[in-house]
Amino acid sequence: MTHRGRAYPALLYAWLLATLLSGIPSTTYALLTGNDPLEATRAAGAMIGRPDSIAAAALVHCAVSLFWVVALWLWLPRGMAWALLASAAIALLDLKVLAPLFFPAVAALDFWPQLADHLAWGAFYSVGLSLARPRATRP
Repeated sequence: MTHRGRAYPALLYAWLLATLLSGIPSTTYALLTGNDPLEATRAAGAMIGRPDSIAAAALVHCAVSLFWVVALWLWLPRGMAWALLASAAIALLDLKVLAPLFFPAVAALDFWPQLADHLAWGAFYSVGLSLARPRATRP
């Protein structure tokens, strides 16, 4: 199944990888520095008024990730460089514009680990897209 020549399995793989693995940088940073590895999880839950709910945080993370995956899948050219540029732009929008206005718990998070998470999201998004290609056409 496709939409304008873009395969739906690519959308699913990109979303799953980006969603499930993008928190690795900030979690690793928190563990290495002795900070709370669930701080970002609570901030995500706080976006819908449930800072102590891991389920709420998971819902928010999945929904936000799905929004950006669909947007990039529809309008962004393929390739790791494009995905990383887009994820850096998304990080700036999310962390420097939207969070300070609407989500103070997210705005309070350390910027650099969250930027790393966004860049990891872009990398995993790109890898997910490539996994959906036939082996002979993968980079």
